Amino acid sequence: MNGIVLIIDDEKKICSLLSRIIELEGFKTLQASTGKEGIRILKNNDISIVISDVKLPDVNGVALVKDIKALKPYVEIINLTAYGTIADGVLAIKNGAFDYLVKGDDNDKIIPLLYKAMDKSNLQRRVADLENKIIRKHNFNTIIGQSKALKEAIELAKKVSQTDTTVLLLGETGTGKEVFAQSIHYESPRALNPFIALNCSGFSPDLLESELFGYKAGAFTGANKDKKGLLEEANGGTLFLDEIGEMNLDLQAKLLRVLENQSFIKIGDTHTQQVNVRILAATNKDLKADANSGKFRSDLYYRLSVFSILLPSLNERKGDIPAIAKYYLKEFSDKVNKMEPKMDDKILALLSNHNWKGNIRELKNVIERLVILSDGDVLNTSALPPEFFEFAPLENNYDLQQIEKQHIQKVLVHTKGNKTEASRLLGIGLTTLYRKIEEYQIREL
Repeated sequence: MNGIVLIIDDEKKICSLLSRIIELEGFKTLQASTGKEGIRILKNNDISIVISDVKLPDVNGVALVKDIKALKPYVEIINLTAYGTIADGVLAIKNGAFDYLVKGDDNDKIIPLLYKAMDKSNLQRRVADLENKIIRKHNFNTIIGQSKALKEAIELAKKVSQTDTTVLLLGETGTGKEVFAQSIHYESPRALNPFIALNCSGFSPDLLESELFGYKAGAFTGANKDKKGLLEEANGGTLFLDEIGEMNLDLQAKLLRVLENQSFIKIGDTHTQQVNVRILAATNKDLKADANSGKFRSDLYYRLSVFSILLPSLNERKGDIPAIAKYYLKEFSDKVNKMEPKMDDKILALLSNHNWKGNIRELKNVIERLVILSDGDVLNTSALPPEFFEFAPLENNYDLQQIEKQHIQKVLVHTKGNKTEASRLLGIGLTTLYRKIEEYQIREL
């Protein structure tokens, strides 16, 4: 089946003739005699192509194109008319019609045209599906956690997402600032336009300027052709500037101009360019303190912090750790084609009691390591990184073997895997140490 074609024409004979011709090509057809009836059918069926007469009893077929496109953008429309005019043809195409044919000239053209229109409709559907998948992947519902601090941050982000207000995301490294920025963009009216992220700490000042603003050919050695900057690439959408506290003062002044009047000048150019870009920024620094000390422009700080959102660290919402860990456990198990191992109480306790200096990013990396190194159907605690055992709390653990195992692991970490030195510090023979390593299944460092 090639798809469904809706024919809108008040002349029944023409509808029937077109329908027979089109169905011989493997298409399914539906018929309507008025624009209103056509819209009703369109709403209730998965139509790919509409063939509409221009002169309908209740509406002009050229004007109907706009209504159809507003309802279902991926539907392609072919206008047919008995008395074609250049003005009508131009307007039809301007309104979004795929083509405009005069009746009598359409016999040899309609079938090839249908296939071309179907190809375009299918392509637009695929693009729309991909866009919807991206939006579903990056909306606020994908942010895991039930802690009060996180919920408050999400509520603020939801409210500001519907505006064009500049947002400053604050919080420690790894707290999910880019995830929040993506969610703000993909739940905003700009969702179908570009979201571009730039880490300001990853470039030298000169490179950062050229990445942000672009340059004209000949602006400097090696600039052989014009280069679009990310401000241009993000036009109509959102530009996320991560680690904005690393941007130098000269570049901050140029960014301030973008925020104030949506204009900039490329490197090596003399002409001002206008853009329509929403700026989201993030930092793990105390920008206010930097602004007060002169390390960051105070005027830019106050312009960026019109709407600030502080993201809680993972240590401030440890109740969310099991849910986040289980989410990444499934993700990485699927990634390496493994059966998803279980996460028992012991490993959950170790994860929950750990001091997460790297926040969610660190937890994600730890879960990936556990999935790769665990062989059974339960995650193996000995697959945890060595630093885990430097901080693992023993005071509430009354399992003597577990305490001994953790102590041996700590000493092996301290000696960087030197077993002779470890046995000396532990006060046991080297043979005994090897036996205990095997007994407790302590992994080699």
